[in-house]
Amino acid sequence: MTTDFRLPTEDRNMEHNSTFPIKQNELNALRDEATSYIKSVQWEQGQRAKNKENNGKDESILLYLSRAQGGNGGIEVTSVSKTILALKKRLLPGSVAIPIYLNETLFAVQEGLALGIWIKDSYYDASGLSSLSERKSVLDNAGKREYESKMHTATAFMLFATAYNILHNLIPHASDDLSVMKNKFAGIPEVSFISPLKGIACTLYYYDKYLSHPDIVKTDKDVIDFTVVYFEALIDEIQLRKNSLEYTETILDRTYKLESRGVGTDFAVSGWENVFQGAAKSVEFNKIKFEQIVGNRDAKHFARRLTERMLSYDFAAQKNPFQELGGFMPVFMGYGIPGTGKSMLIAAIATRLKEHCDHLDIPFLFHPMPDTLISTFQGGSAEKMVEWMKPLQDPTRLIFAPIDDAENNLQERTTQGVSAGVKEVIGVFLRYTEGAYAVNYGNSSIGLFTNLPEMLDKAVISRVQGRFKIDGARTEHDFLDQDHLWWRKLDDTMPDFINMQGPENYSYLQDQGLAKNMGEILKVSDKPSEERVLEAYDKIEKHFKTNQHLFYANLYKEIQKIFPFFSSRDVRNIQSAVSLRLTDFDLEEDWFENPEIYFKKDYDTKFNMLQELMRANMKGLDFSEIRRQEVVRYLDNVATIADTDFKRKVDARINQLNIDLEAKKKFDKAN
Repeated sequence: MTTDFRLPTEDRNMEHNSTFPIKQNELNALRDEATSYIKSVQWEQGQRAKNKENNGKDESILLYLSRAQGGNGGIEVTSVSKTILALKKRLLPGSVAIPIYLNETLFAVQEGLALGIWIKDSYYDASGLSSLSERKSVLDNAGKREYESKMHTATAFMLFATAYNILHNLIPHASDDLSVMKNKFAGIPEVSFISPLKGIACTLYYYDKYLSHPDIVKTDKDVIDFTVVYFEALIDEIQLRKNSLEYTETILDRTYKLESRGVGTDFAVSGWENVFQGAAKSVEFNKIKFEQIVGNRDAKHFARRLTERMLSYDFAAQKNPFQELGGFMPVFMGYGIPGTGKSMLIAAIATRLKEHCDHLDIPFLFHPMPDTLISTFQGGSAEKMVEWMKPLQDPTRLIFAPIDDAENNLQERTTQGVSAGVKEVIGVFLRYTEGAYAVNYGNSSIGLFTNLPEMLDKAVISRVQGRFKIDGARTEHDFLDQDHLWWRKLDDTMPDFINMQGPENYSYLQDQGLAKNMGEILKVSDKPSEERVLEAYDKIEKHFKTNQHLFYANLYKEIQKIFPFFSSRDVRNIQSAVSLRLTDFDLEEDWFENPEIYFKKDYDTKFNMLQELMRANMKGLDFSEIRRQEVVRYLDNVATIADTDFKRKVDARINQLNIDLEAKKKFDKAN
């Protein structure tokens, strides 16, 4: 495998200024030391690791790891090479030689350790740790602290380089899908940075124990797959702790490049950079059509517009004409009660984008936020969130990044009991969605989906530029269609089995098609429906007409008195919503059938074609009325979200009082 070790675009400004060669003959001299570790290491488990059984993830494996010494405590000697030989006898008893997968794994671990030791020695010399080691006995307190700190950093960097090299050598031979192995893996109970020797001993100890567990390795290929999963996890653990390390200047300012032994062997260590982590892969999803979603006309229309706008992205210019026209929203939100179709809508957006991308030969990334984002380590959640956000700045593909159940990771920071991890995640989200870090080429969109929008952090909500309600089935026809989607499967396989009469004046699914524009969907309201917003609206309307700019300037001032969190960002979001209405037109059908007409054109041509459609669309629109409608919609939404949490608490309290009252009545009757 030839790996391109150039940094991602966003990190080019941190490119290392010096390259140091790692010579093969120098590694050869370290191979015996590496082999000695593979043959034998000693490690005594820490107390926290012994208690890992309380974690509850996979009791059999965690219990096995936490009681690996039979519960006797003390130092235990383990041997990776003996374990590999034992696996050969168990898996392939008839084989004379060590099978190729076991041999490749053993060689990769040996090479990785040798390279890690070389990296450690290099850090010793570059950082002055060698000198401190020689004078260790006469160091003062400051010197001792510096010695210990540099020792931790040297160990961490050594383990990182070791794991990184192992991945480089084994990933090309591992299975494409490692999900089964990852599900078996219960994490590394502990990682030691105390000293290089202890770091290696701890790492190999748990690696050996995992290999010895009968549920981990079922075939010889599993050995490679597990080794990749294990050392990926080791890198993750190091990345979580790297911000606590000091004296890293000689790590960050240089690249170590391995002397090539032939074609495809290029390898380099550049600080803490991990190219295997940077290339996000699309997650699998259920294929769902919009027509299979009952009701939700508003949500489906927004979703369709989103896909059309993303597909208009110009890869050569690295920008989207809809950004200039004002109809592209990098962050949006869909909200509604449980069971109304939020997860189905996510799948439908992904399905539509994937189908069009395949047809147009466009790279596509479905990039949902993982459930395992919150870390117990300080700074760990922020690291994971940055890793999730960074692929969204890749200008070479279209990216849809949904956050399902957004209230779990983005809940209001001021709420009692909110973890430090959630606060870290929110901090990164805010940084990457507005400001210096917020790079968006018009090719990626983050979708927040939630049952509880009122529980989302206020600053997070303020980043949302488009919002729609996901309310599910609501009409007689909606419920007819929902049933039809269920029983027609039986009807297809067993004609005449469904012995029920259908509606006379309705064709199934005719109401589930996509709307032409928002005007077909919106319930045009002359006034706000939320009481506090209505009071402010009526107050300002006594002094100004709704077609006057001063009406809105004064309305916003009044709203700010009621909702102090209402800010200029909210005003910009309203402006975006108006722009979205002005660009609320269909792309021509033949553009999709023949991509050469539009999608394959250069940026300027696309922009001019869209402008013509926009002009034609605006002829039937009243700007003043559209602005009024969107302001009312947005402010009603602000009030609803602000009030819902309070109302829920009141309702819960009333419900509890009713329960208490009923219980008292029954108690009194019984006694």
